[in-house]
Amino acid sequence: MTVNKRIVLSSDHAAIELRQTIAKHIAELGWEVVDIGPTTPESTHYPKHGKAAALQVASGDCQFGIILCGTGQGIMMAANKVAGIRCGVCSDTFSARMIRAHNDANMLSIGVRVVGEGLALDIVDAFLATDFEGGRHATRVDMIEGPSE
Repeated sequence: MTVNKRIVLSSDHAAIELRQTIAKHIAELGWEVVDIGPTTPESTHYPKHGKAAALQVASGDCQFGIILCGTGQGIMMAANKVAGIRCGVCSDTFSARMIRAHNDANMLSIGVRVVGEGLALDIVDAFLATDFEGGRHATRVDMIEGPSE
């Protein structure tokens, strides 16, 4: 089975610089980067950027997505509105590993006003280095994806 080594990145205006740093970092790790975020500092709306990245992941065009805004919360909420997306906000490496291992997260959200560059890169590394454990966690992911009871 061929693994899709493409990651979509997007952000609002607040996170352009960190997004570009992350893009360079993951490209150096061998990932193909699809950067669809803004390039100019004019104010923009994070929901459209979160949704656009999520659609790239949900379609299968990209294996993962990394999105950023001031806190990471708003853009994550927008991404999670897209069917098939499991995105979590992380400000530590433990959470980044756990959203992959236990929740099979396919998107990561980071708050540029919450974490610095070094920690953000460590969070990205933890997310990308962790595989989904399956087992009992697969049942729970299926419950997230399926109809509510």
